[in-house]
Amino acid sequence: MTAPANVHGTAIVIGTTGLLFVGPSGAGKSAVALHCIGEARARGLFAALVSDDQVLVSQADGRLVARAPASIAGLMEVRGAGIIKMETVEEAVLHRAIRPIEPPFAERLPPAGETHEVLPALFLPLTRLPLFPGCTAFSTLVAIHPEILKS
Repeated sequence: MTAPANVHGTAIVIGTTGLLFVGPSGAGKSAVALHCIGEARARGLFAALVSDDQVLVSQADGRLVARAPASIAGLMEVRGAGIIKMETVEEAVLHRAIRPIEPPFAERLPPAGETHEVLPALFLPLTRLPLFPGCTAFSTLVAIHPEILKS
């Protein structure tokens, strides 16, 4: 296992699928991740926080593994409301990076095979998650990746 690197983002797990929400500060990573956890649980799926804002990512057996720094384990920032305690898992294998995006969209379609460099020369497939008014982020996520419902 490589030494962990501190990555800016929010990591969650839904079922057995590890997701890393990425993007600039204020992009809605924590809010979208929190919503996805709540929606997944409402549908009877296991869902939990791994880490919010800072994610310790290391490589083990060719996979990227996320953990929380001890100082923020179990905590999540809800912008405008404060810090809340969340049910967490100690670690999760990351399967995909998710970038929340709001309209207007610069491109109608994302580039094919788009990836996100999590660590130097280590990439995850990237999904751009459009945030449409009147449509939940989780509904959009599972429309793009229905396999999440089966993990």
